[in-house]
Amino acid sequence: MLVRMIVRRLIFLVFVLFGLSVLTFGLSHIVPGDPARLMAGPRASKAAVAKIREKYGLNDPVPIQYIHYVQGVARLDFGDSFTSRRPVRDDLQRYLPATLELGLVAFIISTAVGVPLGVLSAVRRDQWPDHVARFVSISGLALPVFWLAIMAQFLFFGKLGWMPDGGRLPIGYPPPPTITTLYTVDALLARQWDTFLLAVKHLALPALVLAYGSLATITRMVRGGMLEVLNQDYIRTARAKGIGQRSVITGHALKNALLPAVTSLGLQVGLLLSGAFLVEIVFSWPGIGRYAVEAIQRLDYNATMATTLAIAVVFVLMNLVVDILYLFLDPRISYT
Repeated sequence: MLVRMIVRRLIFLVFVLFGLSVLTFGLSHIVPGDPARLMAGPRASKAAVAKIREKYGLNDPVPIQYIHYVQGVARLDFGDSFTSRRPVRDDLQRYLPATLELGLVAFIISTAVGVPLGVLSAVRRDQWPDHVARFVSISGLALPVFWLAIMAQFLFFGKLGWMPDGGRLPIGYPPPPTITTLYTVDALLARQWDTFLLAVKHLALPALVLAYGSLATITRMVRGGMLEVLNQDYIRTARAKGIGQRSVITGHALKNALLPAVTSLGLQVGLLLSGAFLVEIVFSWPGIGRYAVEAIQRLDYNATMATTLAIAVVFVLMNLVVDILYLFLDPRISYT
């Protein structure tokens, strides 16, 4: 049953990517502007611009361009970037790991802090932990991530000097040997402790900023689920039997309260990736978000399409993981 569900979701992923590619390809070609002119420069001759248009197939009708693009994607060939003049596949391999590392750390922070804070807020309802959780929830949802990133950089780098201003490592500092493409993990595996500490220091501030919004959502979801579960009859029965408060919370209430929160966790992956675009710009983080923004500004169709499809794959796969987690959290759930 589980294998059939995974196969169906993977087939569904193909249709999602197809629809997304049609939408993104159409929108990118509707935007006014000439990428060939941008590539050639404002002083280039008409002949030079025409040569570039011919090289990249920009003279073909849009449907023909889309067919050629789909044929290339089927071979994992996303074309060449108009901006970097390199294959887009190479650019993705270069920039995507930085975004995955940032998003993964932000996801761990938001989950590791949000779930306990939501539980504590529900257990200590209307007490000071609950007030703290409410402040975190409201501020995390209300504050724009780009404003929070600018203020954090201004305070911790500009005023206090505690954190670096951006980047994965100091300029000119050699990265660790490539093993997983994640600097923190690679530095640990290579036992380069100085590099690991520098990578963590550069990663901490953008990850905390990126995690704050998701932390607020997770806290609210867990708090709401816990309040609902704690009023159920089986919780009162467990307490009447003399079961300790900790066992009631962790063994009976939390597992059932996590079901709606798990759904939120899957959605937070997409929100983290979208928020990473703004965070990477502020902190000069060399990730796929910054790469995508520069591609959009330069009408780089191939790079824009590839980053959109890559994020869609990650988002759909994370929702598949969420559906699988449901089976372990609640045995009553079955997919038919």
